[in-house]
Amino acid sequence: MAYLQLDRFRLCMEPLASRENRITIEEDHVDPATPPAPVSGRAADLLGELLARIRSARAAGRPVILAFGAHTIKNGLGPVLIRLLEKGWVTHLATNGAAIIHDWEFSFLGQSSEHVGANVTQGRFGNWEETGRLINLAINVGACGGKGYGEAVGSLIENDGLDIPSAGTLRQQVGDLLATNPEQAAAAADLLSIVERFRLPPGRLEIRHPWKRFSAQAAALRLGIPFTGHVMIGHDIIYNHPMNHGASLGRAALRDFLRFANSVNSLEGGVYLSVGSAVMSPMIFEKSLSMSQNLEIQAGRRIQNHYIFVADLAASTWDWSKGEPPETDAAYYQRYNKTFSRMGGTLRYLQMDNRELLLHLAQGLAAHSSKNA
Repeated sequence: MAYLQLDRFRLCMEPLASRENRITIEEDHVDPATPPAPVSGRAADLLGELLARIRSARAAGRPVILAFGAHTIKNGLGPVLIRLLEKGWVTHLATNGAAIIHDWEFSFLGQSSEHVGANVTQGRFGNWEETGRLINLAINVGACGGKGYGEAVGSLIENDGLDIPSAGTLRQQVGDLLATNPEQAAAAADLLSIVERFRLPPGRLEIRHPWKRFSAQAAALRLGIPFTGHVMIGHDIIYNHPMNHGASLGRAALRDFLRFANSVNSLEGGVYLSVGSAVMSPMIFEKSLSMSQNLEIQAGRRIQNHYIFVADLAASTWDWSKGEPPETDAAYYQRYNKTFSRMGGTLRYLQMDNRELLLHLAQGLAAHSSKNA
């Protein structure tokens, strides 16, 4: 049976500059020095405990992994993430495809966040030439060169462009590598098909990013800190563009998942922060921890002294220290609590806006550093 597919080459792509956006990064970013709202009671206790666990983990050389949803970037928190990276408090950033797109659009255009409902009605949502073409091209080129998803886009931003190999060079790589390294030969063949189909000229492709100082991806690349992208086919607007290539995306995304899993493998004595990610973060964490436990058990060890801190806007109506609620309780379906409650270690949940949480984090850790300077 030959099932029909939609032809993306027939879509009308529009210039990104023609899009009306809701957020301008120059005006709407969050300065790391912005005073957060004061907290008291249980929230203050949990934040104090989190700060202590992060300090302890970093003093012992253990990782602090921060996984977050797209609103962390969309809310202008790139500068706060950058501060946490620069000061050495966070050792790994993990997010979804939408956050990577917002981060890139802020860096390239200075704006992001279109009007979804109105644009879907008009058949315009996601059909933006530069976003679709350039992010996909960065992933296509990066996948052939051994880069992960976040690394490929971060490199595009930080280096203000890409180096496009010639069709002749790629064709030779396919021939040279087919017998000894068929996987890399296939990657070169995929990029060759893209270069030829889109008639891409070889050499340097300059793409300026005037607002890259707000980019967490670029900062992570510059500092040598993993920034991993965890994506699902069809979830992001870059899938609208014909430059999108599933094999390249799969190579880059798989590298990022395994890099994330490698960080989780070192989580004994470390901290895992999950901020505003209801599905992506718990899903990649549980598989990564299971693989890591498998390896540790083979070596006669276990990951058991890890600290998981989950923050989201939804209220938690269940005491997870008592185990899981019954399936008849709505709390059972809060995956970001249920999944993490099964992961061992210590779990804490705090209902808090991501702006407030990350500002308390950055400033609380900075205050501790100042006292001990």
